[in-house]
Amino acid sequence: MPEIDRADVVVIGGGVVGCAIFRRLALAGQKPLLLEAGGDILSGASKGNSAILHTAFDAPPGSLEHRCMQAGYREYHAIRHRLNLPLVETSALVVAWDEAQLQRLPEIVDKAHVNGVGDVIEIPRDELRRREPNLAPHALGAALVPGEHIIDPWSAPLAYALQGLAHGGRVLRGCKVLGGDFARGSWSLHTERGRIGAGIVINAAGNHGDIVEAICRESPFKITPRKGQFVVFDKPAARLVRAIILPVPSERTKGIVICRTAFGNLLVGPTAEDQTERDLAEVDHDTLAMLVAKGCELVPGLADVGVNAIYAGLRPATQFKDYQIAALPERNWITVGGIRSTGLTASLGIAAHVGDLYAAHFHPLEDAAPIWTPVPNLCEERPRPYQTGTGGDILCHCEWVTRGEVEAALGGPLPAGDLGGLKRRTRAMMGRCQGFYCGAHVAALAEGRIEP
Repeated sequence: MPEIDRADVVVIGGGVVGCAIFRRLALAGQKPLLLEAGGDILSGASKGNSAILHTAFDAPPGSLEHRCMQAGYREYHAIRHRLNLPLVETSALVVAWDEAQLQRLPEIVDKAHVNGVGDVIEIPRDELRRREPNLAPHALGAALVPGEHIIDPWSAPLAYALQGLAHGGRVLRGCKVLGGDFARGSWSLHTERGRIGAGIVINAAGNHGDIVEAICRESPFKITPRKGQFVVFDKPAARLVRAIILPVPSERTKGIVICRTAFGNLLVGPTAEDQTERDLAEVDHDTLAMLVAKGCELVPGLADVGVNAIYAGLRPATQFKDYQIAALPERNWITVGGIRSTGLTASLGIAAHVGDLYAAHFHPLEDAAPIWTPVPNLCEERPRPYQTGTGGDILCHCEWVTRGEVEAALGGPLPAGDLGGLKRRTRAMMGRCQGFYCGAHVAALAEGRIEP
């Protein structure tokens, strides 16, 4: 079968990590080809998370995860204005709800300092009450992390992909990689769209990472998708907390978070449930009821606010605590696996690390002057088109999405490829009515332009 395409370097996986690697290589003039199995980028693990920009204050000291998170955190701050990316400066509080947790706060502060996050301090109960008067009265104290903030989970990877395209990269969606052959220093990848030639392959396939890795070698890690369910409360709930409310973490999970979103809501979650299914993240009534009850227990005022939406995401957990990133120069392959819930923060740092591996083993990189590709603002902290009068008629009244925003998302160099992608680019149909009122209007605009 003849090749339908060929590239010197192919990145498998269009999640936030794949988009960041794609951007990094394109900025250095490598003309990468990004392959995504879904109908649009962010179709897998990256579409459902808590959207926190982490300082890595609680990451394993000295780990690759720690280094990539802090590098990613710094780069996000450095580029966000030029890419029009939001940052809701909230800070975070690791709250102790009982005496045993209170006794652990000093070790959390000490670990943060070891990790280079020196502004983390312990605050007493009265200071916590002053900062967060709506917390339940049994909150005993907290560790304050000033640098933790909220971002938009979808605009950042879209901006990375668009910048990669502006620098000569290409994206193929609906292009699942099924297998491959390596011969004479080159790969021939078997995809759902035909054979694609690749000089070098970078595996950033997320929840399918170990399956893709088996194309190259017996995978040294096993992906066990870890499901996290969330409940999203109506917008009035956002006034009940100021900071990101974090629990004292356990050995297995960082626990249930309560925080505002960039879109003006308040979320509670995630859970941590291992499963074998790699693509479908289902929600269930009992778990969602538990999350609502937990939220109301810790922030009693939530009992008076309704739930706006529910969702679940999958994190590509492995048997290892650290990221699984390695270069295999004898096979023209770079592995980027096991990127769990910290991937949104770490993605730019991971991309820089992968760029270093690429330059060390395959080809030197030399960055060109960046072409900046700002994305539309979806964040409630800044003016949106319905407020500035630049978007035309409002189609989605729950989320105040205009016709112009939907039209823009259906065009450009990387138009929405399916309905999920359109939602993530605009927030249309993601409000309280979940598309009941606006769905027909949005579908009419999108007819013939995206997959339903």
